[in-house]
Amino acid sequence: MDKNKLVQKAKLAEQAERYDDMAASMKSVTEQGGELSNEERNLLSVAYKNVVGARRSSWRVVSSTEQKTEEYREKIETELRDICNDVLSLLEKFLIPNASQVETGEGGEN
Repeated sequence: MDKNKLVQKAKLAEQAERYDDMAASMKSVTEQGGELSNEERNLLSVAYKNVVGARRSSWRVVSSTEQKTEEYREKIETELRDICNDVLSLLEKFLIPNASQVETGEGGEN
């Protein structure tokens, strides 16, 4: 595509806030070789600044969610460990020492 058409497409994409399209157009302009004008450099910069900014924002959200998930998982693991230790303690201190002979045979409760 003609360089001027690509630049116009990039400008339109900027107005429509379609920065991925803007970046693609300006990438094509850049890949045609030659020195970019001030306007073209600015368009390229704005396009990639916005594309990267959106991804950084997404990354921060996901990273925060991962951290909260990890903290919650650790809390649940601690609770499970504490509950298991409580049960083991009850078994060791009270239930096993105070148990009568193990019932076998018919009519025993579960």
